[in-house]
Amino acid sequence: MAGNGRQTKKAIVFVADGTEEMEATITIDVLRRAGIQVLVLAVETTSGAVTCSRDVKIVPDAYLGDDSTKIGAFDAVVVPGGAQGAATLSQNDQVKSILADFHAQNKIVAAICAGSLAIKTAGIQSKVPQPLRLTSHPSVRDQLENDFVYKEDRVVVDANLVTSRGPGTTFEFALSLVSLLVGEDKAREVAGPMMLNFHI
Repeated sequence: MAGNGRQTKKAIVFVADGTEEMEATITIDVLRRAGIQVLVLAVETTSGAVTCSRDVKIVPDAYLGDDSTKIGAFDAVVVPGGAQGAATLSQNDQVKSILADFHAQNKIVAAICAGSLAIKTAGIQSKVPQPLRLTSHPSVRDQLENDFVYKEDRVVVDANLVTSRGPGTTFEFALSLVSLLVGEDKAREVAGPMMLNFHI
């Protein structure tokens, strides 16, 4: 899962129409600052840009279903929120399969805001013996709290599952992913120049 090896770590960030743009772009940016190779992968869009929840357009690197995308070569997968985008991602059969496979392989599975609904629809909880701890945006808590150990922390890390709450927690979320993928020292190095109001 985590490590400080020389091989470049790689992460997928899913996007769809209605994705919360701060959660997607801040995560993409922070991971890339840490030297992590990020693939922005569009779901249920086959060409052009996706239109995010506040009408920001993101041109993805690839589209889910492209034969050239070798999903198994990645170390982490990220599901942003945004009500419409999270609904699309959490109901897509390919996304659900990828999330379940990554979790089973001890690769990092991460979700923020309403994106945490995808953890439920992927059936990850049913495949592990202990209740998983997670968090989400408060607006979807009632859809998660009966199936998981629900927490109100800004970021919750349960082994290789990482979840967070919303746009305002995205820097902490992304830096947690950096720590897990390439180490805390790199997370501190990346965080310093960004003038954040918290310490790693």
